[in-house]
Amino acid sequence: MEINPIDLRRVSVFKDATDDDLELFVNNAILRSIEDGEFFFFQGDPAVYFYILVTGHAKLLQSNPAGQQVNLRTINEWQMFGALGAVRPNAVYPATAQALEPSTALAIESSFLHDAMQTRPYLNISLMQLMTGYIMEMQERYRELATEKVESRIALTVLRLASQIGERTSEEETLIELLLSRQDVAEASGTTVFTVSRVLADWERRGLIEAGRERVLIRNPHGLIQISEGLDQ
Repeated sequence: MEINPIDLRRVSVFKDATDDDLELFVNNAILRSIEDGEFFFFQGDPAVYFYILVTGHAKLLQSNPAGQQVNLRTINEWQMFGALGAVRPNAVYPATAQALEPSTALAIESSFLHDAMQTRPYLNISLMQLMTGYIMEMQERYRELATEKVESRIALTVLRLASQIGERTSEEETLIELLLSRQDVAEASGTTVFTVSRVLADWERRGLIEAGRERVLIRNPHGLIQISEGLDQ
């Protein structure tokens, strides 16, 4: 696969980069392709590289010592992840990056980005905006965990993932397909697979969704919005 340097401007951090800078980053990148379920890096590994997802989807997982996992974020095409090493010396990855489908990413040394930041103010501003967005998203998800009932949390999670990685499957109807397992939904909503299975089964009975082993087809987004807002009776 050949990467056009101009495509790198689709990454929010590089939206103000010059053509020369885009070419410089692509020329210093390694293209990594991995299969569904494999890993770009693991929690606790030295943060030697940062990544830009070119094709596919991935998720960032964080585990506690007991092995329980939380899905922190879903990564879409042309999003940057794993960049902590560029701003913190001797950093380790705080989460694991796992592919949700066959995926390809550019891997660039964190030290290269760190050096580039010294003479390119736009990188510092863009990275600050990126991190601020992550912080605001984490604050919102913490509020959901602290204040929302479990069914509302699952609805909020499914709707958020649908906006990030869902694919519309019909022009006539609002059908949105998510290629996610119940485990993925449980990790993202801070609950158990058993609870997610029970809730999805109820939604399917009511005609809101169709649930398969590794997919969720949203048939009635408005109904899920009502549940997420606590308006469903």
